[in-house]
Amino acid sequence: VDRSCGADVRAGDLAAWLPLLALLATMPLFAAVARGRPRDTDVARRPASVLLGYWLRDWMVWVLSPLEGWLVRRRVSPDVLNYAGAVLGLGAGVAFMSAILPLAAWLVALGGICDIIDGRIARARDMASPYGEFLDSTLDRFGEMFTYAGVAWYFAGPAWRVAATALAIGSSLLVSYTRARGEALGVTAVGGFALRAERLVLLAIAALFDAPAQRLFAWPAGTLLSAGVVTIALGSLATALYRTVVIARALRHRAPGAERERGTGAAGRG
Repeated sequence: VDRSCGADVRAGDLAAWLPLLALLATMPLFAAVARGRPRDTDVARRPASVLLGYWLRDWMVWVLSPLEGWLVRRRVSPDVLNYAGAVLGLGAGVAFMSAILPLAAWLVALGGICDIIDGRIARARDMASPYGEFLDSTLDRFGEMFTYAGVAWYFAGPAWRVAATALAIGSSLLVSYTRARGEALGVTAVGGFALRAERLVLLAIAALFDAPAQRLFAWPAGTLLSAGVVTIALGSLATALYRTVVIARALRHRAPGAERERGTGAAGRG
């Protein structure tokens, strides 16, 4: 019976990995077709990071371009993807609560795909607006909150894991808040290690490979996920602190007669 259960779990892992393997298989093709091709405009205007460099971001956009084109041709509203991202975040939270980590990983990833495509569709359909930016940023925060609430539920027991999860969501919100508040005061700071894309990738990978790591290294359940959450927490905290310092310095050295307040500003995308 134990062998049968183990085989079932391994088969489930394989099914969860197949989409990832299919995605990775497109990398050599992209490397061939992208040689000498200019970088995507959206990718170029956003800063690279340690985890997700320009090449990886360009590859992601290229992989998603058929889906993006299909949605544009069918005139799907960016709002649909904004709401879908929040719902997927809620679904990921429920999956974490139910200890179905592979499902949680892919729901997190799908939420990230919605976050990539919604703005591109808005620009392709000439629908970009402050309303859309606000809705996108705010619903992203709701989705993250739902997801990390599920992670905290999954970790219920060891106090340090719950604390790490609380720090992760709190720091993630601070990353967005520092950018939003800085932009409201006329200073933009978008750099850092743990931006939203990086947080989603780290959480999805940690959740997807937690079960295989248990068997390979005889680790307790949730060990790899804990490492991912701690990394997100510390990276987000460092990013928020970095942005705080950059914005504070810029504001301190602003000319005395410069405008000090520029409205409430839009929420940062993180």
